[in-house]
Amino acid sequence: EVQLVESGGGLVQAGGSLRLSCAASGFTFDDYCIGWFRQAPGKEREGVSCVSSSDGSTHYADSVKGRFTISSDNAKNTVYLQMNSLKPEDTAVYYCALGVRFGWATGEYDYWGQGTQVTVSS
Repeated sequence: EVQLVESGGGLVQAGGSLRLSCAASGFTFDDYCIGWFRQAPGKEREGVSCVSSSDGSTHYADSVKGRFTISSDNAKNTVYLQMNSLKPEDTAVYYCALGVRFGWATGEYDYWGQGTQVTVSS
């Protein structure tokens, strides 16, 4: 059974930083993209960032480029999202997602974590 367990959310002031972690287990496929989506109240879930296992390429939504950095520790099967210069509009529930290929559509991902709340105060 595939499991994705997120941690690291919380409350931070605008301009601050947080690091999210996602520990993955139970999957056996070699090629995948693992990353993060977020959903703010009243809005659709949107892609934030993903890292592809095949070549280590990283993908970022325009709204977070230059502020967020995704990285992975393959030995620990863990992916991280370092979020700097946080803005109130980054407030959302952040979900870890795992799929067989990169894409910005939620339907590209078969496995999801339970989500972790990130709140940025102004």
